[in-house]
Amino acid sequence: MYPNQPPQAPPPQNPFSQEPLPPQQQMPVDYLNQIAPQAQKKPLFTFGIKQVAVIGAALVILVLILAGVVNSTAGGKTEPLERLSARLTATEKIATDAQINLKSSKLRSLNSNLKLYMTNTNRDVATPLMSAGVDAKKLSTKVVALESTTAMAARLEDARLNAVYDRTYAREMAYQLGTLLTLMNQIYSSTSSTQLKTFLKSSYDNLKPTQESFANFTTTDS
Repeated sequence: MYPNQPPQAPPPQNPFSQEPLPPQQQMPVDYLNQIAPQAQKKPLFTFGIKQVAVIGAALVILVLILAGVVNSTAGGKTEPLERLSARLTATEKIATDAQINLKSSKLRSLNSNLKLYMTNTNRDVATPLMSAGVDAKKLSTKVVALESTTAMAARLEDARLNAVYDRTYAREMAYQLGTLLTLMNQIYSSTSSTQLKTFLKSSYDNLKPTQESFANFTTTDS
């Protein structure tokens, strides 16, 4: 033994044996990593009940918006047709109510022809309208209100009370038929339905002379 060498500690003893314990071996790092508890990876997306409810509500809103867009588009295409039906019906009612108050025989005859035209046209228009998706018996309240002739009826009543009914009626009806002809022309230019185009052209051609006769009527006509 060298004089400067520190004394070596005796090997550790196995308490259950007299033999010395074997020296401890260092465990490999890879092995330690394998037996160590692994941290669980969190999923990229987690969905709880609240998140599912929010997504569901968003999908419902999206569907409603898309349905609104579709309905709006469809409504934009059918509204002129609904207005045509409502205007034809309103005009027929005005003509029917006016007949008893007319004094001029010429105007009575002209109005009688108009009533017949309106009756036939309101009957014949149902089929082309239905093929375009419009039920003449189920028009929207908005369109019916837009085509109301309540104000016109009030003006005619004032004219009756002031003994100027014929002149006022001829002027009012000429204007009413003029708006009807304009609407027919607009629909004819925008529709692709051959059936509807045929109906509109025939109706326009038959109504135009009547509208002009109302516009040219004077109180000197008997």
